[in-house]
Amino acid sequence: MSQAVSSTDANSRPRHPVAVIDIGATSIRMAVAEIDEEGNVHPLETLTQPASLGKDTFTSRRIRKSSIEECVRILKSYRRSLLEYGITRPDQVRVVATSAVREAMNRLAFLDRVYIATGMEVEPLDEAEVSRITYMGIQPQLQADPKLASSRSVVVEVGGGNTEILVVQSGNVLFSHNYRLGSLRLQEMLGKFDAPPGKQRAIMESQILRVVAQIREHVTTDSPLEMIAIGGDVRFAAGHLVEDRDAALAYLSVDKLNEFTREMLRLSEDEIVIKYGLNFQDAETVAPALLSYVLIARGFEQQEIAVSSTNLRDGLLQDLAIRDVWTANFRSQIIRSAISLGRRFDFDEKHARHVATLCRKLFSELQNEHQLEPRLELLLYLAALLHEIGLYINTRSNHKHTMYLIRHSELFGLSRRDVLLVALVARYHRRSSPQPQHDGYSTLDRGDRVVVSKLAAILRLAIALDDSRSQRVADIHCRVDTEKLVIFAKGLEDVSLEQMALRQSGSLFQETFGMPAQIRPTPRLQ
Repeated sequence: MSQAVSSTDANSRPRHPVAVIDIGATSIRMAVAEIDEEGNVHPLETLTQPASLGKDTFTSRRIRKSSIEECVRILKSYRRSLLEYGITRPDQVRVVATSAVREAMNRLAFLDRVYIATGMEVEPLDEAEVSRITYMGIQPQLQADPKLASSRSVVVEVGGGNTEILVVQSGNVLFSHNYRLGSLRLQEMLGKFDAPPGKQRAIMESQILRVVAQIREHVTTDSPLEMIAIGGDVRFAAGHLVEDRDAALAYLSVDKLNEFTREMLRLSEDEIVIKYGLNFQDAETVAPALLSYVLIARGFEQQEIAVSSTNLRDGLLQDLAIRDVWTANFRSQIIRSAISLGRRFDFDEKHARHVATLCRKLFSELQNEHQLEPRLELLLYLAALLHEIGLYINTRSNHKHTMYLIRHSELFGLSRRDVLLVALVARYHRRSSPQPQHDGYSTLDRGDRVVVSKLAAILRLAIALDDSRSQRVADIHCRVDTEKLVIFAKGLEDVSLEQMALRQSGSLFQETFGMPAQIRPTPRLQ
């Protein structure tokens, strides 16, 4: 095992060790690395042990006690390895779980048992978070490949429970979605049909093609695209079919992949284990997964696909390197997703963008008052962009319609908690203040309730400042003066309309921050 307690590279830049653990459907994997001061990740070691959580969840919706204890045993062994690397603090490790744990009815019992036995906090990743992390892992490879840097690329990962589709062009995320197609789900379906081996491929193809049709509805082939496949099963196939096995991106003929898949389907699980050295969990899922990749590639009319060496753990390590700070590029991806959602519901884009800009200025000017962490400014910005999309349904109760639409939409890169916060802030852009019995709000802890109240209060101020929808209040400066907030509108002499709007909608700000808000023209220099 590599020795990596705190070290330095050739240029004497200090590094610190970190680790990520991915609890998946068929295995539990750990990656150990060092991160230098510039945020560069230096891999040290990877460990993989098979597990059967997915088979439990996708057949009975519950993780068996024996599977939980097997997971605990594996994590304890990983913890011993972490100690050898000097990884002892919680902030040096991130432990995540995907659909096999997320969809289990007894997931809370699983999470509690793991914590009691190992002290590890397991974080079940929702689909939006998985997409965000996948993007972080794959983007450096896309940018480094001349063929893919500017082309429209569809990134595909077939997992045990779900298939993730991510469409990227020139660094911008155009689409992301997860489909209920996975190798273990296909195995479960075959078990229900009790189909003979000769008919199993036809049954799986029928199910896969139904999902491929859904994907094609969302991702058209009216312009050229390139398919990038990620995942252990397709990397296994590429390792046997491509000469340059060490390449970050290995180009693989779809016809060759199909021939290899046919062989996997002909062999029994025992024969795959003996011939290819896979463990039994991987031997069980490799053929359904490869068949899915083949049919998706053909659905996209691909002659060859690029197989990426990246994986979820690479993205997690990148995430640790930046310590959950949303980069400017990633923020732009999230905002693009929100604007796309707003356009779907015919929002007043000019007004929405201006209110969002005013929110950003107010958030900065009022930092000493609200004391919120910087990342929440983006959630406020998104709520401002989308606060009126409920008008698409009805002008009556449009604030409630807005919350519903946001809450049931996918905003790329946001966790379900973040989406809920955005939805609630937008919901409170008018009418009543947050109440304990309100849907969604009642599920929040105290910290998040305070966040919603503060952000919604700022949003109402911004909306009042553009009450005329003319964007005439373009620049502002704030000052707390004798227990009231004074907003100075630069370059304006008459702000009577905005002052009236503030009186009508400023009650939430006064309730939350304990002072009224007023607007004044910028004083003339004497």
